[in-house]
Amino acid sequence: MAFVVRPDGTRIHYEVSGRRNGSPVLMIQGLGADARGWAMQRARFGRTHRVITVDNRGVGRSDVPPGPYELFEMADDALACLDDAEIDTAHVMGASMGGILAQVIGVMHPERTRSLVLACTACRHHTWRRELLTEWREQVGAHGMHALASGEGLSWLVGSRLQRRFGAFINVLARVVLQTDPKAFVAQVDAILDMSDDLRGQLHEIAVPTLVITGSQDSLTPLGDAEEIAELIPDTRLVVLSGAAHGLMAEAPNAFNDAVLRFLAECDASARNGCQGVRTSG
Repeated sequence: MAFVVRPDGTRIHYEVSGRRNGSPVLMIQGLGADARGWAMQRARFGRTHRVITVDNRGVGRSDVPPGPYELFEMADDALACLDDAEIDTAHVMGASMGGILAQVIGVMHPERTRSLVLACTACRHHTWRRELLTEWREQVGAHGMHALASGEGLSWLVGSRLQRRFGAFINVLARVVLQTDPKAFVAQVDAILDMSDDLRGQLHEIAVPTLVITGSQDSLTPLGDAEEIAELIPDTRLVVLSGAAHGLMAEAPNAFNDAVLRFLAECDASARNGCQGVRTSG
């Protein structure tokens, strides 16, 4: 367990685990989630990689500073954890909002990035999603985090297949988000809503191999979002996990882990051979 103190005094919690001499993988979770969201990845990835998991500001063991937050600020928080761990470059894997933070790192800090894994994420606002996030913001701000559980909020985050099969397990997944401080959740939503589409126009500058991975049943960041990112970043492959929804790393952990670890192995092999990227495929 380690903390890094940011210029505004906020303590950001991170943990380093896995194989000490393995290539580093920085894992960044999404809205309202903390590093526990990678519970089904940490041990598996740790067999071959050095794993760095971060609690974004406001969640987990990190401090809860007053809002508003900024996505660029949270991306810098994650890089500060790498600095504190004395890691120069890493594969950067982000889910949902964490996928946006990974895109920010890829565009703004290419020298820190070995590859990108962008899971269940998007690169632009849609009117319907902006309205949905605004509704969540208002509900949580007025009634607390359980406003999401009592309404349809969690149905956007967890696929119906998983709900039917693993009702008790869903409570464990939901608890990660539902334990979030409402003020922090609202501040993270504000950061997403404040994001401009300017970043989308810079994705073509990303020169590292990129894996875009999504679930076929994801309703919050549908397949079209993944396809758009894959079209904009030059050296990209797109993987779609059949039947999985927005929580694909928990809903289909074996398929998710296999796809990502295979991609990272190819990236590391290419780097050892002095190549620029890996072969892309659909």
